[in-house]
Amino acid sequence: MKKLLVAVLLTVFTTSFFAQEVEQTKEIQKAHYNISKFKQLHEELPTPNNEHRASGAPGREYTQQQVDYKMNIVLDEENSKIFGEETITYHNNSKDHLDYLWLQLDQNMRAPGSLTPEINGGGPDVMYAPAKFAKTFMGKPFQGGFNIEYIKDANGKDVSYIINHTMMRINLPKPLASGETYVFKIKWWYNINDYIADGGRSGYEPFPDGNKLYVIAQFFPRLAVYNNVEGWQNLQFLGRSEFALEFGNYDVTITTPKDHILNATGVIQNPKEVFTSAQYKRYEDSKNSFDNPVFIVTPEEALAAEKGRSKETKTWKFYAENVRDFAFASSRKLIWDAMAVKLNGKTVMAYSLYPNEGNPLWEEHSTRVVANTLKIYSDFTFDYPYPHATSINAQRQGMEYPMICWNGGRPNKDGKYTDRTKSGMIGVITHEVGHNFFPMIVNSDERMWTWMDEGINSFVEIYAEYIYDPVLFPLIDHPKNIVRYMSGDQSGLEPIMSQGEDLTDFGSNAYGKPAAGLFILRETVMGHELFDHAFKTYAERWKFKHPTPADFFRTMEDASAVDLDWFWRGWFYTTGANDIGIKEVKKYYVTNKPTERAENMAKRLWNDG
Repeated sequence: MKKLLVAVLLTVFTTSFFAQEVEQTKEIQKAHYNISKFKQLHEELPTPNNEHRASGAPGREYTQQQVDYKMNIVLDEENSKIFGEETITYHNNSKDHLDYLWLQLDQNMRAPGSLTPEINGGGPDVMYAPAKFAKTFMGKPFQGGFNIEYIKDANGKDVSYIINHTMMRINLPKPLASGETYVFKIKWWYNINDYIADGGRSGYEPFPDGNKLYVIAQFFPRLAVYNNVEGWQNLQFLGRSEFALEFGNYDVTITTPKDHILNATGVIQNPKEVFTSAQYKRYEDSKNSFDNPVFIVTPEEALAAEKGRSKETKTWKFYAENVRDFAFASSRKLIWDAMAVKLNGKTVMAYSLYPNEGNPLWEEHSTRVVANTLKIYSDFTFDYPYPHATSINAQRQGMEYPMICWNGGRPNKDGKYTDRTKSGMIGVITHEVGHNFFPMIVNSDERMWTWMDEGINSFVEIYAEYIYDPVLFPLIDHPKNIVRYMSGDQSGLEPIMSQGEDLTDFGSNAYGKPAAGLFILRETVMGHELFDHAFKTYAERWKFKHPTPADFFRTMEDASAVDLDWFWRGWFYTTGANDIGIKEVKKYYVTNKPTERAENMAKRLWNDG
């Protein structure tokens, strides 16, 4: 009995001793939720289905809506108004019956009583000049926003609708069944804003001589996206988070003053009618100019045109196939140069339109930058499928639409410019032309997930800029630029996986951090071969479709066999940053002589054998 008692006490003592020793070296975890930074993302990602598969690819039941537009547009330069009549054909390709349709009225952010200034405004800036303060807060407010004259069905019958700020609901007379189409017509007009004074992605830039350069976008009522992920994407447009749009075909006529030069989404259907004979010949000849840009409209022609004010008009006709939006630029001040780009046997046109104020910087670089961007982005994704990509010089702009974009950057009045001006102009053109791939073709939901177009686009932009000018754009600069943001005050940071309107530092969160993360994946974690194959697979799978973040994350892993869940969680779902430091220092003695334990184990293995 005594022996048994001694044995029990010895066991208890030994167990207690070792337990205390373990406690000293490792804190015992109590029951807890799995907080491992390396656990899989299954809990965060949506459950796969037959539309969005577990591999990240579109499923066999994937569908999306189609919306076709036929529009007649009139640009009234004298009164700075735009008038439009559009016929919309909505194709319900979903499995659902729809009781109503939602349209976007982006111009209503400038309408009297708009919610946008109340939500985004911060009151007067202490640095406001007296004149600007008086104009902004004491003058008569700009009378912006859509004026809807009527909405009728295909038979001319009035259609019931209701407007909620930047969204308009069309109440259908009966549910629109799966596979059916609905045709309706809208007549509207609005006052065009001076975007230099009032801001915005669309409007006109005024010049001292009274001329205006119009960059017209978000200018017509257009359908919101309907899908199986969110239903209707009808979040209000507050001016920052951009757009979610359906693909469709556009048949558009635009009537302008006769002395205007204009380009738009799509292909000009009547070039002989809108160009002079000399300009038309240059337009055709430019399709064979692969080495250098050539003029379609010369600086001298633009200079002569801007001195007049034609009272006559002309009508430009455009057709665009399988695009998600439509925009155009128009002015009598515009020079137009062009260069052909060969992409795997297909010819695509790179265009630039700019006033004389943009030279010599624009003549030297813009179209070459467009061509370079198309080549590099095509290498990373897929061959650019549209017939042209156009860069428009509009001061204080940087905005993208299918086949056309607005870009700032001009030299001084004496024509001189700094490297900073040059790099800024090259950077904005590369970025905005790159948006033709993300989100104009890989058509993500900008309103919800800003990073899916801005961040991914900014990543490819890094390489396109470097290849264009490695001195101005060294690769080594990029990851370090995000360090200050990521290591800052956590109370001012949000995860990348946040809706665009919720971001404190919009640029760093939606552009810089995702771009830096993808750069790190390519250059260190995955390597070029695995990353490039996976990235191209994502682009190919989702071109002309609507991907979600889960589709991107899953495809990158599916096509590379690299487990990246830890990276997506840390970089995209949290605001954490690596904090590398020395926690403690211990001294160890290392010998190449076998220990007694190792010798005994070797003997046992030898004897067992």
